[in-house]
Amino acid sequence: MFLRLFALSSLILGFSCSEIPPSPIGPIPSERHLAWHELQYYAFVHFNMNTFTDMEWGTGGELPNQFAPSELDIRQWARVAKEAGMKGIIITAKHHDGFCLWPTSTTEHSVKNSPWKEGKGDLIKELSEACAEYDLKFGIYLSPWDRNHEAYGKPEYVADFHQQLRELLTNYGEVFEVWFDGANGGSGYYGGANETRKIDNRTYYEWEKTTEIVRELQPNAVIFSDGGPDIRWVGTEEGWANETNWSVMRRDEIYPGWPRYVELRSGHEDGTHWLPAEVNTSIRPGWYYHPREDHQVKSLPRLVRTYYESIGRNGNFLLNLPVDTRGLVHENDVAKLMALKKQLDADFKVELAQSTKLTASNIRGGDMTYAPTKVNDGDNSTYWATDDGVTKASLTLEFERPTEVNRILLQEYIPLGQRVKKFSIEAEIDGEWTTLDEQTTIGYKRILQFNTVRTTQMKVNFLEAKGPITISTIALYRAPSFLVAPQLKRNKAGIVTLSVPDPEVEMYYTLDGNEPSSQTLRFTAPIPVESPVTLKAIGYDSQSGKSSEIEIYELDLPKKEWKVISSSSGDLTTAEFLIDEDPDTFWATDEKVDAPQEIVIDLGNQEELRGFTYWPIQERYPFGIITSYAFSVSNDARSWTTVANGEFANIVNSRLMQKVTFSQTSGRYIKLKALTVDGTGFQASFAEVGVITR
Repeated sequence: MFLRLFALSSLILGFSCSEIPPSPIGPIPSERHLAWHELQYYAFVHFNMNTFTDMEWGTGGELPNQFAPSELDIRQWARVAKEAGMKGIIITAKHHDGFCLWPTSTTEHSVKNSPWKEGKGDLIKELSEACAEYDLKFGIYLSPWDRNHEAYGKPEYVADFHQQLRELLTNYGEVFEVWFDGANGGSGYYGGANETRKIDNRTYYEWEKTTEIVRELQPNAVIFSDGGPDIRWVGTEEGWANETNWSVMRRDEIYPGWPRYVELRSGHEDGTHWLPAEVNTSIRPGWYYHPREDHQVKSLPRLVRTYYESIGRNGNFLLNLPVDTRGLVHENDVAKLMALKKQLDADFKVELAQSTKLTASNIRGGDMTYAPTKVNDGDNSTYWATDDGVTKASLTLEFERPTEVNRILLQEYIPLGQRVKKFSIEAEIDGEWTTLDEQTTIGYKRILQFNTVRTTQMKVNFLEAKGPITISTIALYRAPSFLVAPQLKRNKAGIVTLSVPDPEVEMYYTLDGNEPSSQTLRFTAPIPVESPVTLKAIGYDSQSGKSSEIEIYELDLPKKEWKVISSSSGDLTTAEFLIDEDPDTFWATDEKVDAPQEIVIDLGNQEELRGFTYWPIQERYPFGIITSYAFSVSNDARSWTTVANGEFANIVNSRLMQKVTFSQTSGRYIKLKALTVDGTGFQASFAEVGVITR
């Protein structure tokens, strides 16, 4: 464990061996950094006033009595996090709206004036105790911006902000991370002023004093913001770091709201401070809970990919769980978390490098303290190192017998700095060396995936480094096939493509209603589906003989000949989006229209219709969702017969495809009229419109 390392002076002066350890290169991590690196994976919990107002950013004008969870169970949060393999929880103690989850002395806008526990509750205390019970680290998010506080923008607010920080860091045990958001200043309630207030976010909050408070009260805690001072935002909320990811940056250049945030994704090779990346993303589109996103929990393939693109790229993975209005982690989110845990456990179940014979092209001073065997001894505090001046070397891992491998994990000995600038992976296959991958940085941890190879030897070539190479760990794995059901995409012409995340998984399908198996049609290239059909598909692992669950797709008429020929308003040149077979695109009528809107589609041919489908807009901030409708059919686009009208029940909170059936009707033209929409006005949006013919 890196945490068990002694001071650097001891490293240099206290060794009993004859060879002096490598000197540090560049900025090096502090002890609090090293502890943070080891956590790797932990939870963000956004639960606050926004949960109950169905917003992402509250205005500050909300009332404390709106905070009213019906089944709040904070131990459930901790239990879920622990079972998911997470190491901690960071809670939004106060978001931008200013509502505090603890009975602070600084404002009445807190849980002490809410109906929850009759104003006697302290959510921060309950969470800190639940984290202790489940052996989880506890962290706090405290928004510097406060849209409720009447003195925001003045020195009086900064004093209250600092007092809130002191309360959180004094009364709730050990805190591992303090999280400061970069959103600062703008419109707000501000005690009833309802105005816009601007501040200089570089100086207003007295960041040096803020940091001193954290160092005084929680010396082991790391501080997060856009640019630290301890850990940095990764420059995107989508859940990935760049493949090149330095843990160092020129920190003094960075400030809250820094416009060159793209550089945060890779760091700076010539960085002046240790400033590693935290990769934050939400398990849903929003950070707070919204019922309309219950069907939009990230898929297992997306979560697995996020793991490899965060932890696997020298970052820590902070996954947000939007606790719902009951006060629980939603069951859909729990299911995906446990599926992720199960998959990762399978991927890293058996470590293969410990049984290999290791040789190195160079060993520092020929001293066995730095022998290549240090990379597979299971101890991160030991490491293989090369001589001064040797910045290009290789390590070879030899198996006793041919072995299948498809993952490699590497770790540098970061207490001496991050050094590797370029490396490659080779495998000996049937007596020939084959390059599997070539990459740049390693840092605390790098995980590479590649197609399964059956090999007798693996070689890691360190091609370029800042100084002598220091590697603490190399691990090898043979992860099982990532077996999930194929996902289907169909274009307007009716051409169908199936896909799975693992290229070694085969896909089989049927078009005749029978169950798919490895004996039915194998998907190898896009297939035309020119008539209504039920397509059933599976993923299949030929090595294990296992199949995924069956995915069933009801495919109706292809839309090759379809055209949107008229609408009440809107730009028809882009109306193709509502018939492009992609529900992630959309089209909308004009804003500020004063009557119900409709669209007319020419199907190209007369068809026997039995129903229609409507996909509501899938954007994070939806608008114009049709809540009640009238659907009509015509043979000439002049004389219309209304065949269905009604409402889409709960569509705003369940934005799935809506299916409406009616008695068989012949027609070439269809009209969908939005009688009412969610929100004010009549602007209507359409992600996708289709028909049912069977």
